[in-house]
Amino acid sequence: MPGVYKSTDKLGFVIANDYRLLQVMSRFGISLGFGEKTIAEVCRQCGVDADTFLTIINYVKDGAENRPQRVEMVKVESVLGYLKRTHTYFLGYLFPNIRFHLLNAIDCSVQNEIAFLVLKFFDEYVEEVRRHMEYEETTVYAYVEKLLEGELVAIDSSHLLSRHHEAIESKLKELKNLFMQYYPQTEMNEKLNAVIISIYQAEEELSIHSLVEDNIFVPAVKRLEHQTKMKQPESENTQSTTVTSNEEQLSDREKEIVVCVAKGLSNKEIADQLCLSVNTVTTHRRNIARKLQIHSAAGITIYAIVNKLVTLSEVNI
Repeated sequence: MPGVYKSTDKLGFVIANDYRLLQVMSRFGISLGFGEKTIAEVCRQCGVDADTFLTIINYVKDGAENRPQRVEMVKVESVLGYLKRTHTYFLGYLFPNIRFHLLNAIDCSVQNEIAFLVLKFFDEYVEEVRRHMEYEETTVYAYVEKLLEGELVAIDSSHLLSRHHEAIESKLKELKNLFMQYYPQTEMNEKLNAVIISIYQAEEELSIHSLVEDNIFVPAVKRLEHQTKMKQPESENTQSTTVTSNEEQLSDREKEIVVCVAKGLSNKEIADQLCLSVNTVTTHRRNIARKLQIHSAAGITIYAIVNKLVTLSEVNI
């Protein structure tokens, strides 16, 4: 296996050594046709941060082990763009493509109930991935974008990414097993075998994507949080400390309401569940917003997950 790739290495050499890096390249917005150019030359031509690109291709090349990486030279905005393009790839191309070939490979006649169940399982799996990725984009990535603008939010949401990855990956393994153990295959079906192989590849790509989020993106975001905090005026730093202190003052009833909000309940539904009046719930929510300095349902949801009042699976994403 090659050593650490450097900016002076030719990009063609890198791709020839590991085809998986072709996907990394495309998710940075780098297209084919780079000729004999070096990584530094191609990145400069495409407006890509070379240090971030090198960090990710070396991580993927080395097997993407589950351990934090050195991120001193990594630019958060570059990793964020890479992750967003990865989401687009999965939801806009890979999963629709697998489903298309799956329909062509299995017998969807009325007599084959297994085929219908497998297709239903796949559709439900893709929908779960979609909800998770939309959650990341609208909540976690949005939080990071505020950090990039210099806005320090009172809570740290960067470590929420890994909470749902394991469940998503296990369902993909289950889908493969459904095919291999239970699908009635009376003759060689090269189309179906090709679909199963593509599911294996999707599983590998999802795993790498999750590890990049957990071990490159998250440490880089934490570093950005620290830098942003250091840039805040002293008065703002004092205010942030006050918020942290106030968070500990939530009453048990207020914590119950925070949990209900995170689960997507309306004020009336919360009132019914906790045997309160709607006015009382409204008052509690005002007090919660004042104590936490969090005024949105999304912010309260992040607070609830960070403080282990709910799990991601309980949240109404």
